[in-house]
Amino acid sequence: MAAPGFLTADELNALLPGTLPGLLGLTVTAHEPGRLEAALDVRPDLLAPNGYLHAATVVALADTACGLATRALLPEGSAGFTTIELKSNFLGTVREGQVRTVATNAHAGRTTQVWDAVVSSGEGRTLALFRCTQSVLWPRG
Repeated sequence: MAAPGFLTADELNALLPGTLPGLLGLTVTAHEPGRLEAALDVRPDLLAPNGYLHAATVVALADTACGLATRALLPEGSAGFTTIELKSNFLGTVREGQVRTVATNAHAGRTTQVWDAVVSSGEGRTLALFRCTQSVLWPRG
């Protein structure tokens, strides 16, 4: 059974137009509580001046996947979340094709969530390892 805050991949994709992930062309391809898959097509405007995929594009893909997945595991009564820390290790890059990520939950607590994401090329070569911590926000009162 899905968590109360659970949205399907299609419902999450409907949130993206007009946001940074929407501008990047990110698409959620699968979602279940604790796991989310997303992808984007590499375009010239997502490259760094050296002609390779910009690191910020990779971070945006991974952080968005983790953030969208966080929603499904928020404790009841919470007001949302925000990223408080992130780290990326880059192992490779691409110039064309597609990049994909799989985000998985490592910890879902009352005040924080920790997520890991692996970013890979369309051929399955690992490009980056990513970890972030989300702070669970609570209403004041």
